[in-house]
Amino acid sequence: MKKNIKNLIKYSFLLITLFGFSQAKKPTLMVVPSDVWCFKNNYVLTYDDQGSVVKVPDYKKAFQENAEVLQVISHINGMMAERGFPLKNMESVIKTLNSNSAEDALRSSKESGSGISESPIDVFKKVAKADIIIQLTWTVNKTGPKKSITFNLQGLDAYTDKQVATAVGTGAPSFSAEIPVLLSEAVLAHMDNFTNSLQMHFDDMFENGREIIVRIQKWDDWDGDLESEFDGEELGYIIEDWLADNTVQGRFSTTDMTENMALFEQVRIPLINDRGRALDARRYVSELSKYLKSEPFNIPNKLVMKGLGRATIILGGK
Repeated sequence: MKKNIKNLIKYSFLLITLFGFSQAKKPTLMVVPSDVWCFKNNYVLTYDDQGSVVKVPDYKKAFQENAEVLQVISHINGMMAERGFPLKNMESVIKTLNSNSAEDALRSSKESGSGISESPIDVFKKVAKADIIIQLTWTVNKTGPKKSITFNLQGLDAYTDKQVATAVGTGAPSFSAEIPVLLSEAVLAHMDNFTNSLQMHFDDMFENGREIIVRIQKWDDWDGDLESEFDGEELGYIIEDWLADNTVQGRFSTTDMTENMALFEQVRIPLINDRGRALDARRYVSELSKYLKSEPFNIPNKLVMKGLGRATIILGGK
């Protein structure tokens, strides 16, 4: 009897510890100047995406030429840190990009052998490895000698680009306060609601899985397709069964399915794998890639990533 009570206490303590850990776990954030702010202030670079010229923010130029950016982001970082949210430092991420020569890749199209391109922003997010990107836009309003700040904070899921939190407002006018101080004062009243929304989104991911997109394609010269049968079952249904068995609560949506391609959206994957390591789209979809290469399928395939949350498997070869 005493032994059973001791075991009960032991397991109860373990459950409380695990529950407390999951509740305390915070998303990793990074604050960046918004696209609108960068374009308005001419911090822009272009790259060639399969023949189309695309404009994206030039964060490196913004940090090198505008001291206000560093001050403003530092103030917001401090406010988030006070509320217990771990932050990635954007300036450090940019330095990492430079040190591994990723800066050159940011200024041209990143194309795989299959012709699927990776944008500079996707490369940036890979290095940042943040759960949520917080885009910050601010405008200085002047009324005579007084200044005020209008701001817009947008919390974006780094994997899906979905907006998960927002805060918008205008601070009180001031005669002498500096821009970063005005911004801090304007944001302060909205910060608790903003961080609560971020935490609710992360709690949902922790419980129901992170959302990614999985696409299946085939090479033109492969003689099979998604209607090819293995042990009497079509390949497309076999892939759906694998997803059902390997997603959180079997949650995913088959958006499109033909003999040549399949698109699965809202694919919910665990935040960590069974070894306690962070699980991203690349690690997750690589398991499906291995599964299709094994018996009885023996299908050679190529795994192509686009950003943090989109993965494509191209069937029929490397």
